[in-house]
Amino acid sequence: MEIKITKALPKYLKPKPDQTKLGFGQHFTDHMFTMKYKEGDGWYSPVIEPYQLLQLDPTAMCLHYGQEIFEGLKAYRGKHDEIYLFRPMENIRRMNVSAERLCMARIDETVFFNALKQFVLLEKDWIPREPGSSLYIRPTMIATEPALGVHPSAEYLFFIIAGPVGAYYAHGFGPTKIYVSEEYVRAAPGGTGNIKSAGNYAMSLYASRIASDMGYTQVLWLDARENKYVEEVGTSNIFFVIGDELITPPLRGTILPGVTRDSVIKLATHLGVKVSERPLAMTEVIDAIEKDICWMLEKDILANLQKVLTLTGIEKPSAVKPAAFRKYRKLNLLLK
Repeated sequence: MEIKITKALPKYLKPKPDQTKLGFGQHFTDHMFTMKYKEGDGWYSPVIEPYQLLQLDPTAMCLHYGQEIFEGLKAYRGKHDEIYLFRPMENIRRMNVSAERLCMARIDETVFFNALKQFVLLEKDWIPREPGSSLYIRPTMIATEPALGVHPSAEYLFFIIAGPVGAYYAHGFGPTKIYVSEEYVRAAPGGTGNIKSAGNYAMSLYASRIASDMGYTQVLWLDARENKYVEEVGTSNIFFVIGDELITPPLRGTILPGVTRDSVIKLATHLGVKVSERPLAMTEVIDAIEKDICWMLEKDILANLQKVLTLTGIEKPSAVKPAAFRKYRKLNLLLK
């Protein structure tokens, strides 16, 4: 499928932001990729064009019934100014899993990757060089059929936008203060916790606001069934180190199968770190903290974990970062 490219005129190009003050999600590049779908016709009209507003009918089904999915990945500059994408095929496959779960149109992987590659190469001047920064890429699909009544949409819009980013959190790459929520849950068995749908994030906002009002940065989510097992933290997968064991919750339909999660597991295992994908109760975490063995590693194990962090692509990745303070019930816990 040939992609039409219409470049923005020089007079409309945006000024590049200060790379030391990027923040997250505040700046966007000059162009976007769009492609449309109609039942019976398939995907059509792939184009890279100047960044612009979307035009939607007020009855577009994404506005009423939540058929909206997205992905998030990054482009980086190498030591010699090469441009890298980190395991993009995994994001492409995961987006198709999300599409299938919400009865949306799947996208051919080759078409998706070709669009992603051409788009990033066109916007390569937006990829920052500052350490810890990258070009964040957001592929998105929304239901656009103008209709009311609950049913899968017959029309979709797929688009890709991007922007230069630094640290995700305002406090940078330091440890994150986390609040353990026992009243609210992120996902339940049989639901959509294992895909990237917009609704998953909307339902997390209330508990996140409670945590923020108490001075915490993110929420640590517990399982919906027994309300005692760790699942995710904020919008991310989570790992605990207890003794010499690297532990992360198992994928059982309520946890997003993160690309960074999978990479850390594979690399850590290859480097000889003991990795466990198993249920982890908060009581076990508290016990480990009280015994002073949570995050306390032997020097050689710590060195191997540092290799894992380095091999994930960034020296100070926002995707792999420490979490230090946790509030659980009436306890303020400190992980060293």
